[in-house]
Amino acid sequence: MNVAIVKYNAGNIYSVVNALRRMGIDPLLTDDAEQLKKADRVLFPGQGHAAEAMEYLKARRLDEVIRDLKQPVFGICVGQQLLCKHSEEGDVDCIGIFDADVKRFQPEKHEDKVPCMGWNEIDVRFKKDDGRCNPLMEGLGEHPYVYFVHSYYVPLCADTIAIADYILPYSASMHKDNFYTCQFHPEKSGKVGERIIKNFLEL
Repeated sequence: MNVAIVKYNAGNIYSVVNALRRMGIDPLLTDDAEQLKKADRVLFPGQGHAAEAMEYLKARRLDEVIRDLKQPVFGICVGQQLLCKHSEEGDVDCIGIFDADVKRFQPEKHEDKVPCMGWNEIDVRFKKDDGRCNPLMEGLGEHPYVYFVHSYYVPLCADTIAIADYILPYSASMHKDNFYTCQFHPEKSGKVGERIIKNFLEL
């Protein structure tokens, strides 16, 4: 399988590279439009500042390339946020796959720390009357624990497929058409995260 990772000015990309290599996949790290278009799967991970990331992407027209991809695409952490319509981080318009605006956490009491950092459970079956979940979340159990590091969040929306709760409920994972996302870091979430990446590759 030909797996590509979008290369841009964001941190944490190499932890995703290493996670894939542990699974026997040697991904291509690239900002070349043609390589991204030809890939069987595209991952769009990262940590960093939304406005700076969008500046890099737009300068290379990668925002347009990502928007037009037809194969399964997996946005992770800032990658999830950049696939939304707008972000409060730098007050920037993003790629616009998801009709949602990214917000900054606002602490409501002393123990509310920003950024949100650490392990938290997610609810992957909240939408399904029959107890089923999105294929990205298959085989995880109802309330798996995953690892988060973020100061901004995507509110609950029509495309939410997993919910986390920190200060308020928000989108831990989303899906629309061929685009899948996680706000948390599957590559740092042990066996649960490995299963999520495997699920994505097998979509």
